[in-house]
Amino acid sequence: MADKIITHIEGLEKAKSYCAYQERCHKEVSDKLYSWKLNTDEINYIIDHLLQENYLNEERFAIAFAGGKFRIKKWGRKKIIQKLKEKGISDYCIKKGLEEIIEEEYISNMHNLIEKKYTSLKDKNRFTKKKKTAAYLYNKGYESDLIWSHLNDCY
Repeated sequence: MADKIITHIEGLEKAKSYCAYQERCHKEVSDKLYSWKLNTDEINYIIDHLLQENYLNEERFAIAFAGGKFRIKKWGRKKIIQKLKEKGISDYCIKKGLEEIIEEEYISNMHNLIEKKYTSLKDKNRFTKKKKTAAYLYNKGYESDLIWSHLNDCY
């Protein structure tokens, strides 16, 4: 059975619902519109309308994304920056998004992750435990100099 072709008017209404559900970036919306088999002119028309009606706002998206990933998934700045760049977000918007992260909260989150990971490791060798803990936090997107300074201070 062939996919149902939708008009740009139907696409606009569906896109409004899609954007109203949660903050979206331009790339997510255009990918969704292409999946609905709309052509480039229709997609540009829809995105223009979404911007004019404030359904799409990359700065607002970056702020929501950075704050959410930091608070919920406990991601570090490096991973947040990487993921925002993958979504085509401008450096200005990325900077605005990172301003949502309070330094004291960032350090506290990192310290809690270090403590939780380090104590969960069964290895007897403390150097191996430190290395594994550092690798875990590095994968979470925390800066290696911060990781090692806290690891060396605490363990």
